[in-house]
Amino acid sequence: AYLFSIYLHETIRLDNPCAMKRREFIKGSAIIGASVVVPEFLKAASGMMESEKGRKVYSIITANKTMVGTLPVLRAFAGDNNDYVSPYVFFDEFGPVHVNPKDKPLRVEAHPHAGIIPVTYFLAGSGHHRDSLNYDFQISKGDFMMFTSGRGAIHMEETGKKLYDDGGLYHGFQIWLNMPSKYKWIDPSTDVHRPEKMAEINAKDYTAKIVLGELFNAKSKIETLFPVFYFHIKMKAGCRLSIPTNPQHNAFAYLIKGKLEVEGRKSIAENQVVLYQRGASNIELFSSEGAELLLLGGQPHNEPVYAYGPFVMNSESEIEKCYRDYQSGRMGNPDVVNMIKK
Repeated sequence: AYLFSIYLHETIRLDNPCAMKRREFIKGSAIIGASVVVPEFLKAASGMMESEKGRKVYSIITANKTMVGTLPVLRAFAGDNNDYVSPYVFFDEFGPVHVNPKDKPLRVEAHPHAGIIPVTYFLAGSGHHRDSLNYDFQISKGDFMMFTSGRGAIHMEETGKKLYDDGGLYHGFQIWLNMPSKYKWIDPSTDVHRPEKMAEINAKDYTAKIVLGELFNAKSKIETLFPVFYFHIKMKAGCRLSIPTNPQHNAFAYLIKGKLEVEGRKSIAENQVVLYQRGASNIELFSSEGAELLLLGGQPHNEPVYAYGPFVMNSESEIEKCYRDYQSGRMGNPDVVNMIKK
């Protein structure tokens, strides 16, 4: 799945008098990559049981700290490694951060998206989403929001009312799904899916929430436009797992906490991403002390990727159209989306 990325900065004309104001977010969100690390190999005895059907590790990368608005995030990838992460294109873990009652909300001001589906999944705390489609949601632990931007829309994100009232931990993920070319210009939409739409597996030595896709005959009820999976897995100490996947689909794992061993006796640390090669089915995992991770992937699009900040399209001309649409107000008014309701 060969994907070509280009990042545009000064090539788009700024004809609108509000261009400089609206341009700030776009320039500030230009996508950047994470750090490639040399794998750490286990020196002690291994608990891994590998098979000929096991996928080989392509690379291991470490997420970098950055800020989005007033929110601290760990960025695992952003526009890079597309051959191994498509249909995903961007991965942020926000928090964990403690919020005191009545603190000013952690906030990302109104900003546009086009050509992607930002999906937000909460491990702890609550969030508030408002957009130019007239949706206004409070999102809580275990919820999964899909902002299908299509031809373009604007949204604002901040910590939610429950955190403002009671305080607590704010922690979760925003990960972007790249939309295939045939869907990039559809009308935008927003959906919040509660935990009851997701399947769960509660086994002796592990649990798994199937947010998207299917695992061991447990299937999520959340529908997607293209084949994709999103698993939240918790392994107990001494757990061995062999996760079947389509050999032609991409797959990668992100370690949230704990310790993890993968193919080749490679040791994975917290906030590292394991990128797998295609061609084999099973993802072999072992944890001596317990681990919590996300396992994601799906059918690669095998299309060119042109990205400019929050816009991800298939050509430079499409990026320029997105920018013109945003500047002209066709995606909505960021000032209205930012407005605090009394």
